[in-house]
Amino acid sequence: MKKENRKNILFRYTLITILILIVCLRVVYKLVDTTVVSADKWNAKANEELSKVETILPERGNIVAADGSILATNLTYYTVRIDYRSEKFMSDSLRKAATAAADSLAKYFGRRSAAEWEKYITGPLDKPFNKRPRAFPLLANITYSDLQRLKTFPFFSIRNANRNGMTVENRLRRVNPYGDMARRSVGGVGETRECREIHGISGLERALDTLLYGVPGVAKRIPLTRGIVPWTDIPAKRGYDITTTIDVKIQDIVENELNEVLTYVNAEWGVAVLMDVETGDIKAISNLESNPRRPGQYIEGMNRAVLGFEPGSVVKTLSMMIAIEDGIVTPNEVIPTGARYAYAGGRPISDSHATSSLTVKEVIEQSSNIGMTRIITKKYDKHPGGFYSRVKSLGFLEPFNTGIAGERAPRFDSVPSDRGGRITLSRQCYGYATEIPPLYTLSIYNAIANGGKYVRPRLVAGMRNEECDTVFPVTYVRDRICSERTAKIMTEMLTSVVWGDHGTARRLRDERVRIAGKTGTCFMTSPTGGYDSRKRLAFCGFFPADNPKYSCIVLTCHPKQNAFGAASTSGEVVKNIALKLFSRGMLDNKSDYRDGSNGPSVPTFYATVDKDRQANVQKSLKMGERRKVLPAPAKTNTGVPDVKGYGLRDAIAAIESAGYNVRPHGTGYVSSQSIAPGTKVPRGTRIELTLTD
Repeated sequence: MKKENRKNILFRYTLITILILIVCLRVVYKLVDTTVVSADKWNAKANEELSKVETILPERGNIVAADGSILATNLTYYTVRIDYRSEKFMSDSLRKAATAAADSLAKYFGRRSAAEWEKYITGPLDKPFNKRPRAFPLLANITYSDLQRLKTFPFFSIRNANRNGMTVENRLRRVNPYGDMARRSVGGVGETRECREIHGISGLERALDTLLYGVPGVAKRIPLTRGIVPWTDIPAKRGYDITTTIDVKIQDIVENELNEVLTYVNAEWGVAVLMDVETGDIKAISNLESNPRRPGQYIEGMNRAVLGFEPGSVVKTLSMMIAIEDGIVTPNEVIPTGARYAYAGGRPISDSHATSSLTVKEVIEQSSNIGMTRIITKKYDKHPGGFYSRVKSLGFLEPFNTGIAGERAPRFDSVPSDRGGRITLSRQCYGYATEIPPLYTLSIYNAIANGGKYVRPRLVAGMRNEECDTVFPVTYVRDRICSERTAKIMTEMLTSVVWGDHGTARRLRDERVRIAGKTGTCFMTSPTGGYDSRKRLAFCGFFPADNPKYSCIVLTCHPKQNAFGAASTSGEVVKNIALKLFSRGMLDNKSDYRDGSNGPSVPTFYATVDKDRQANVQKSLKMGERRKVLPAPAKTNTGVPDVKGYGLRDAIAAIESAGYNVRPHGTGYVSSQSIAPGTKVPRGTRIELTLTD
C-alpha cells in the first residue's frame, strides 16, 4: 500500500517536472525567437510604435472686454453615461434608489418629470444582462458644478464606478458668457474642412485666429515597464488672451437702443457703432437683423459695420471738409441752388426742400444735394478724377485692419475726365456711386471731433499670455486730415444740423447732451437694377458737441411703420444712447444734473432703505451730518415704480428695469411723475418725470 502511494507521488512529481520543463523550454524558445531569430521584425515594430508622434492641441485664448469681462472663453462640459453591464453593477441598489434619484434629477435637470426620469433610468434593467446598454446616455453637456451635484444623488453617490456604471466624458466648448452681445464682432469657432481642429470662422475669432489658437505641442511614445506610452516632448502653448476695446456697459446700451428703435419702425436690419473720439477705441458695435423665425424680434446678424453701402448724405461732411480745407469755399459764401440742377447733361439733381440759394453752412444744415454738387464741381469740373485723388490722400481708402473679419475698404472709384466722369463726380460728392462701410464714414466724423487728428479705429487693445503682456498704442491713419480751424468750422456746421432753425435733425435737440451730426438718406438698389422705394437711413455724429467724447453712426434699413426719416430712426438711436450715457454719468458729468457749485458746505449722504428702517437711520445721524433718506422701490414687479425723491440716475434705472421709458424735465431730484405709482400700464409706456433742485 505504501509502495503504491509512493509510486503515485513520484509519478505526479515527474509529470509536474516535465510540464515545468516544457514551459521553460517554451519560454527559452520564445526568448531566442524574439531576441535572435525574429529580432529584426520586433525591432521594426517597436521602432514604428516609438516613431509615432501625436499632436497636443493647445488651449484657445480668451477674448475679453476693456474692463476684463470675458466675451469668449473655453469651458469644459461633461457627458455622463451608464454602463449597465459593468462587472459589479448594483442593479438592486438602483431599483431601490430610483425614485429618490429621479426626484433629484427632475429638480436640477428638468428635462423630464420625476416619473419619466425613474422610467428612463430603470428601463434598461428590464432587458437581459447581455443586452443592456454599455454607454447609456444620462446627461449631456453639463457643467462641472452640475457633475458634482449629480454625484451627491442617491445611487450616483456610490464612489466605485464599477458598481454604479457611471462614466464621464469631457470636452472643451467655446462659450460667450454675455450671449449675443457683440456676437458677430467677437465671432465664432468651428472645425475646418482641412482638419478637425477648432479654428475661428467669423469675427475676431477668425481675424486673430493665429494668435488665439496657440502653438500645438508634440507627444512621442516611449517604452516603460508597463508598455509604450505617450510622453510630452514639446508642450502645447496656450493662445493669447485678446483684450478688446468693447465696454460691456456701453455695448448693452447701444444694443438695447438699436433694438428698441428697429422694433418700433419694423426695419429689416440696423447697425450701430460707437467710438471713443480720442483713442479710436470701438466701445460698442451692434448688428441686428429681423429674425425670420420670429417676426418682430431681432437677432445678431451680418457684420454690416464693415461692409460697403452707398452712404447717402452723411458723406457730404467729407466733401465739405475737403472744400473748406482746400479753400474752395468759405462758410458764409452763398451758393445758388434752386429746385433742380442738370449737371453735365445727366439726370437733374433735386432737393427735398428747395431754395433759390444757400450759404455754405446751410448746405450742410439743410442737406442740399445741389449745393454740394456746385461746391465740389467748382474745382473738379474739368478734372473729376482729382476728387478721388484728394480723398485717397486722406488715407480714407486704406484698410483700417481693425481686427474685424470681413472688413472692406471703401470703393470710391477714380473717374475719367469726360461727361460720364463728371456725372459720377456729382453723385459721389453727396453719397451715391460709391460704397463706404459705416465704420469708415464714422472715422471722418471722429477725426473732425478730434480736432482733425485722424485716429485709426480699433477693436483690439492688447494681448497677453504667460510670456508677455502687450498693450497696443493708439495709431493714426494720418496725423491730420484737416486743420484745427477746419475741424472747428465743420463742428459748427454739424451742430447746426441739430440746432439750426432749418436743420434736418432738429428733433434730436436736448440741452443735456448737445449732439452734432448729419443725417443721410439713400435709396436702395433693386435686384432687377436701378433704385426702388426702400431706403437706408443714417445718422452719424458725435457728442457732447462742445467737448466730444464719443462718435457714433447708426444705419436703419427699410423701416415699414411709425417713423421713416433719418433723424426719427437712426438719429433717435444716437440721441437715446447719448442720454443713457449722460444719465449714468458716463460723459464726464454728474448723473443727477447738478454741478454742486452752490451746494451745502456739509456733505449730504444719500441712502435708499426700507421704510421701517428709516427711523433708525435718522437716529444714527451724527452732529453736522446731512443725509437724505429715500424709500426703496416697492418690492413688486407690477405697475409703475415710485421714484419721487430720487436722483435721475436711480429713477431711470428703476423705471427702465420695470419695462418703461423715461423722459425727464428739469434738474435735481424727481418731484413728480406723470403716471401714479402702482398704475399698471403697457410695457414701453413713456413716463414723464419732473425734477427740481
